[in-house]
Amino acid sequence: MENKKTKLGIDCFLQLKSLYKNIRFGLVTNNAATTSGGESSRNALLKAGFTISRLFSPEHGLSAQGEDGAYQKNIIDPLTQLPVTSLYGEKLIPDEEDFTDIDILLFDIPDVGCRFYTYLWTMTYMMEACVKFKKPLYILDRPNPTSGNISLSEGPMLDEHNCSSFIGRWNIPVRHSCTIGELANYFSFIRLKNIDLKIIKIQNWNRKHVEKKVNWHFMPPSPAIKDVETALLYPGMGLLEGINVNEGRGTATPFKIFGAPWINANYLKEEFDLLEIQGINSKSISYKPANALYANETCYGLKLTITDPEKFRPVNIGLQLIKLILSLHPEQCEERLYKTRANPSGSQHLDKLTGIFNSFKKMKTKEIISSQLKTEDWKEKIKPYLYY
Repeated sequence: MENKKTKLGIDCFLQLKSLYKNIRFGLVTNNAATTSGGESSRNALLKAGFTISRLFSPEHGLSAQGEDGAYQKNIIDPLTQLPVTSLYGEKLIPDEEDFTDIDILLFDIPDVGCRFYTYLWTMTYMMEACVKFKKPLYILDRPNPTSGNISLSEGPMLDEHNCSSFIGRWNIPVRHSCTIGELANYFSFIRLKNIDLKIIKIQNWNRKHVEKKVNWHFMPPSPAIKDVETALLYPGMGLLEGINVNEGRGTATPFKIFGAPWINANYLKEEFDLLEIQGINSKSISYKPANALYANETCYGLKLTITDPEKFRPVNIGLQLIKLILSLHPEQCEERLYKTRANPSGSQHLDKLTGIFNSFKKMKTKEIISSQLKTEDWKEKIKPYLYY
């Protein structure tokens, strides 16, 4: 399978033009959504003769370059001159007026396979809107760049009662190992049974492989996720947003490095290496972020390099690092307010990331244990909804 050209959902849908004459489409997309040949999905659809009435954009905007958590306004697309409704601006959910002149809604956005990456939850809001306004929704599916190997999925699962938010609405693991189309299929059965949903599937994709082993190209879906290694690190290193440690933002290598002015990097490396965690190497470093937390201050911490993607468990490493930093620097390490458009106060950010209520307190007292990372129930639940 890996010797054949991988065809993305958009590639397959472009071949179906004859079935959709006189149909007006809305399209949820951004600049990271391209054909396998690298052409913008929206441009390829228009060139093929599809009629698109309106575009919708998620966090980071249509450009996919907007700052993390920053408000995105409605614009006119400079490429197609189509109106763009921002779903990370005045509203997170479209209204009925947005669906005027739309017969079918298309969703084509790359995901990174992590629960707290917001594109997935924008999709769920669009699913709900399509049910409400009685519009069909087509998901143009894409590979999970961190592999779709379900055995690599990692909890914690989400405590919906206490931790549901725009970075995790429903109870799935932090690393879910699914495509966005598979999750839409799952949600359509357990949450939105009345939805008119169609998944345009990928062809020639081996779900057990990461991007480098298959014939398709990774496009950075947002400014900080620059390559596949970063996407693999993100489900763990992204947890550092919940404490007062710089997670590499403001540098050329976000999520590959982390630090703070008060961390003893050499001591942290020694203690981290004693854990003998498989699949990763660490190096003590110092750096100055140009912006973000501790801008222009010297931070001390670690650089992480993945050595074996199949043994690497990012969420476990992220939690282990937070617990280590807490034990080594109990007076300095604190919860961080992480303000975004979806969470203006920035409160409870660590809980929202982990999915565990009072997670900072529990990590301080070592109540978060390895059993909370297990996903056996998830693996059984999701099986009937997998496509590949």
